[in-house]
Amino acid sequence: MNKHICIIVLLLASVYTDAQELQSYIEEAWMNNPKIQAFELRYNQAREKASEAGALPNTEFGMGYFISEPETRTGAQKARFSAKQMLPWFGTVSTREKYSLAIAEKDYLDVIIARRKLALSVAQGYYELYSLNAQKAVIDENIKLIQTYEQLALKSLEVGKASAVDVLRLQIRQNELQQQKGVLEEQVRAEQASFNGWLNRNTEDMVTVVQEMTIPEADPVSTDSLQINPELTQFDRLYESVIQAELLNQKERAPMLGFGLDYVPVQERPEVNIIDNGKDILMPMVSLSIPIFNNRFESRTRQNELRKQEIEFLKQERLNLLEAAFAKSLALRNQARISYNTQTINLKQARDAEQLLLKSYE
Repeated sequence: MNKHICIIVLLLASVYTDAQELQSYIEEAWMNNPKIQAFELRYNQAREKASEAGALPNTEFGMGYFISEPETRTGAQKARFSAKQMLPWFGTVSTREKYSLAIAEKDYLDVIIARRKLALSVAQGYYELYSLNAQKAVIDENIKLIQTYEQLALKSLEVGKASAVDVLRLQIRQNELQQQKGVLEEQVRAEQASFNGWLNRNTEDMVTVVQEMTIPEADPVSTDSLQINPELTQFDRLYESVIQAELLNQKERAPMLGFGLDYVPVQERPEVNIIDNGKDILMPMVSLSIPIFNNRFESRTRQNELRKQEIEFLKQERLNLLEAAFAKSLALRNQARISYNTQTINLKQARDAEQLLLKSYE
């Protein structure tokens, strides 16, 4: 019976006195858990990619030396130096940055989901420790009660109102309770080790939990909250990233502009008196890169459309799973509440039976 009550508490407990204590453990886990830190670093990397996406193509520098010097009217050309910078079409860089930020938002939701799952694990571990401690307290109470029964049975044995078998039965029951207590203590150690692992602490560190919990009379829930579940919002972010990917694809279909400058040093012609003799050549240049063969861009567009349809189906499938899990959890909670109410009545009746039993040994 006590085990059932502890399970019910685990399912239904709404803790008021330990709210701060449990929350402090959750915050400590968020701060120290290596998995959360890894997700946060991944998100920071994705944010950095947005800065990378805003970079321009490399500036090209060139140099050539004329082995066979071309002669011109003003002198022989000795070498050629050039510099060129290609520039994406207007708006391409900002679109690429938006696409990178959309990907980063998806990674941020990975952080949120990981934090929620960790908080759930910490809360479940906390309540499990409370359950084990509560069971130990009940066993300690039962041991004291059995010891009282044993003393009463010994007195009754002296006056012939009880047999030695009654005393032995009580001693056997006491041994069984001591065994159960030892098993529970080992379970507490194991659970504390797991709990400390989530907080990235030493496995031997003590975990303190409250002595009592209360169960609310009513705790209404709504399926509307599923619509803002991060696991569903993540699909929305993925969908948005595909939209940004298509916008970037359209921008990359546009030409690229190039600006450059060529410099050619010219050797002065000796013994010739002409205008601009030996004058170096400086030639600004403009280039245009046009993607004539654009089949790859059309293929990307089709891929993006298929990807959006895939995301919509995956989101619906995930919503169905969440709704089913929610309905199952709600049913389990209602079953637990019914069982708790029944066990509460049984507990009162067991107390009455205990008093009658004590009187029988008097």
